[in-house]
Amino acid sequence: MVTAVLVLVAASSATAGAADWPQYRGDAQRSGFTSERLPSPLALAWTYESAHLPARAWPTNARLGFDQAFQPVIAGDLLVFGSSVDNRVHAFDSSTGQDRWTFFTDSPVRLAPVIWQQRVYAASDDGFLYCLSASDGRLLWKFRGGPKNRMVLGNDRMTSAWPARGGPVVLDKVVYFAAGVWPTDGFHLHALDAGSGKPLWSNRDTGSLYMPQPHAGAYGRSGVAAQGHLVASGTNLLVPTGRAVPAAFDRTTGKLRYFHLAAHSRMGGDRVSAVGDWFFNVGFPFDARSGLAGDGSPQRIGPMAALSKRADRIVRSTTKTVTAYQLVQLNKKDRKGKPITVKGLKSLWSIDPPAAGHSLIVADQTIISGGRNRVCAIDTDSKTVTWSHAVAGTACGLAVANGCLYVSTDRGRIHCFTNRANRRTVVHKQSSKFVTPDENPVYGKAAEEILAKTEIRSGYCLDLGCGEGDLALALARRSNLMIYAVDPDATNVRRARRRLAAAGVYGSRITVHHSPLGNTAYPKYFANLIVSCRAITEPVENVTGPTSKEISRLQRPYGGVLCIGKPGSMKTRVRGELAGAGSWTHQYASAANSCCSDDSLVKGPLATLWFRDADLSLPPRRSRRPPPLFHRGRLFVQGVGLRAVDAYNGRTIWEFKPKDSLQPYNADKTGSNFCVSDQGLYARIGGKCLRLDVVTGKKLAEFPIPGGSGKQPAAWGYIAATGGLLFGSQSITDHTVINTYNRANAGQGYPESKNFWAMDPKTGRVKWTYTARHSIRHNSIAIGQGRVYLIDRPRARMDLLRRGKVERKEVHALGELLCLDAGTGKILWKAPEIWGTLLALSNRHDVLLMSFQLTQYTLPSERGGRMMAFRASDGTKLWDRKANYSTRPLINDSTVYA
Repeated sequence: MVTAVLVLVAASSATAGAADWPQYRGDAQRSGFTSERLPSPLALAWTYESAHLPARAWPTNARLGFDQAFQPVIAGDLLVFGSSVDNRVHAFDSSTGQDRWTFFTDSPVRLAPVIWQQRVYAASDDGFLYCLSASDGRLLWKFRGGPKNRMVLGNDRMTSAWPARGGPVVLDKVVYFAAGVWPTDGFHLHALDAGSGKPLWSNRDTGSLYMPQPHAGAYGRSGVAAQGHLVASGTNLLVPTGRAVPAAFDRTTGKLRYFHLAAHSRMGGDRVSAVGDWFFNVGFPFDARSGLAGDGSPQRIGPMAALSKRADRIVRSTTKTVTAYQLVQLNKKDRKGKPITVKGLKSLWSIDPPAAGHSLIVADQTIISGGRNRVCAIDTDSKTVTWSHAVAGTACGLAVANGCLYVSTDRGRIHCFTNRANRRTVVHKQSSKFVTPDENPVYGKAAEEILAKTEIRSGYCLDLGCGEGDLALALARRSNLMIYAVDPDATNVRRARRRLAAAGVYGSRITVHHSPLGNTAYPKYFANLIVSCRAITEPVENVTGPTSKEISRLQRPYGGVLCIGKPGSMKTRVRGELAGAGSWTHQYASAANSCCSDDSLVKGPLATLWFRDADLSLPPRRSRRPPPLFHRGRLFVQGVGLRAVDAYNGRTIWEFKPKDSLQPYNADKTGSNFCVSDQGLYARIGGKCLRLDVVTGKKLAEFPIPGGSGKQPAAWGYIAATGGLLFGSQSITDHTVINTYNRANAGQGYPESKNFWAMDPKTGRVKWTYTARHSIRHNSIAIGQGRVYLIDRPRARMDLLRRGKVERKEVHALGELLCLDAGTGKILWKAPEIWGTLLALSNRHDVLLMSFQLTQYTLPSERGGRMMAFRASDGTKLWDRKANYSTRPLINDSTVYA
């Protein structure tokens, strides 16, 4: 059930008069209440239709909906909102919907602005808080939230490494905002003089707090980060932290008061409202003094608002019902039976209106409730629906000001309702104002030559010296490229932005930044294609000379292309692999199971390069899904299907969804079900192995299990691709092991096989097969240096799934360690009396390590407490020792970590 909570009280905000709605949800407390009475009946006066839907940062996450719609704020005859698409702050006439002015920022504006004393404050993903003149949109001042000018690809857009997603709030002549969405990268909370922009205080110390984390018993250096509209109430400044509960800071000093991340791990969300000595977060009441939750509420994630000026009544809704509550002190008992008093809610009345669950405010005695494709009004005296109207999309934002109701939806619409007579509904379509400029044939020819020579039609493109955007626009017309353009001339940047916005492509396809060409602040390696509009009209050396280092920094490894010059003489340069760059082609780095990459470039400290929403459905973490793989610039991720991602910018390259489930479960026991090599990406499904093209995702071949037969369907078990060979095994399907977390079978938990083979990785022709005397545990297979190492050992019966019961007294018999020639299958050496269940190989030091897979929720046969090493080339025992370890061993050069 989706629910919504919004606290509504009479706000003490020192902003504008009662007829205005100058901040998100009306006031600094985000109460959603106004004492203004809406006229009746209401009729649609005007509608604004954006050419693009709001570009949400986290479209798959229900707890992070702060940018679902363009949220308007209103003061007098001015309506202002920020756009997550075109990076602009837009100002309209609130009565007519006519354009007033726009202001360009460098990144999406995802949170509602604030209007205060003829000023407009807007926070952008570029990390800045902007103060603009309300009359004409002129920049009065701006303040950087983060420590410096460094950009990343954030949610598929170029943003600051510290995007300003703590939405601004003004109270007592102070404006507050926050920057930084990843705690360990740094969180920056600021209080500024609202008039001058002078800093009053900054808190930059609460991002890397060492504190309890949401998983019980877990501690980590990860503290506060802001995603949502800040709330100012009394002496508290509440910071929504996205999926977690809000943190409270002293509004005067900036000192952290509390952040109960672990204690209230299941109650978080970006919607926060304050009322008196309470605050609400996605439906849950909290004591504002302590931050502790009140009486547990079953409702969460939805809207709420206050019923009157009194600070003791609220209204909130589920997707079906709107309910009024009284805020009360409840007498209860704690876990030990001791009487306690907690804050709680007492239901007063409820109604099932035609629209509910997505937005909620109160205007005097009228509740306004928004739902899917409709908005309605509920009279609090009669407790009946008095008005209802259809809207385009889900009503995610509501505002009341100057006799008008404003409804914003997730379809990019803003509807204005009023009862003013003799008004015809006016529709302002943003797209109707778009004017595509005539194309200069020179730039059209240049674009066609670039696309023909590079064959790059999607991905990220960088235009160095973009001028007024002619080449960028020509490329956008002919491709699916996402283009970032820079120019050192501020006049060129202004003209380019206006032209591209007028053409309807600004932000959604092309973004222009003012920057020196040799120091762009863009993230390294992001550009699949680099071009230059300037180089079409000037000597190429004017561009490449001062930017050679920057081009090298930004050009994507493994195929990023520089294409530059005049039409007819374009020169290209393709970047190869990074010297020293490693790979991660199998579950534990390689088929050797070292758990350590061969990369020599990565060094600390590390920082975020890109981030985006996880829009691929993944199995839950306790299902022990396989990790992603990396090969030649591509990241391969498995969920409901397989996805190839550009490792350097996060862009989805291709997706493959097989007819049958990949069942990527219990990989810690069964081994991963996919791997990658120069010959392709290999994935096992049931009794077959698929070979996919790593570049396109196209299925190249399908290999069945060699000689598969029997009453039960055969199941492909182990899989590896290394040394020009594909290795596999046939699982023993009557040996299904327990999932030791919940004693249930999560998928096909087959960790052992009856045989093992080597194939040609292109044709599937079997080169050799080893048939086990007993059984081969998949974790006990390691491959490297032209050899295959495996343990042939009787199965551990105590590991079997037996109606949830485990018999731990059974004995796991000893086995035999074998070394086989990878090319022929010939046995090179053997070792008897083998007790281990796991093998890992150091190719560099010719050492084979034997141990147990002793991890949390492990199998009963994984006893731990011992490690042993052999010389990998001949089987000589090197050492054998007791070792108290609780993780899978990792081999880094000459050291074992466990």
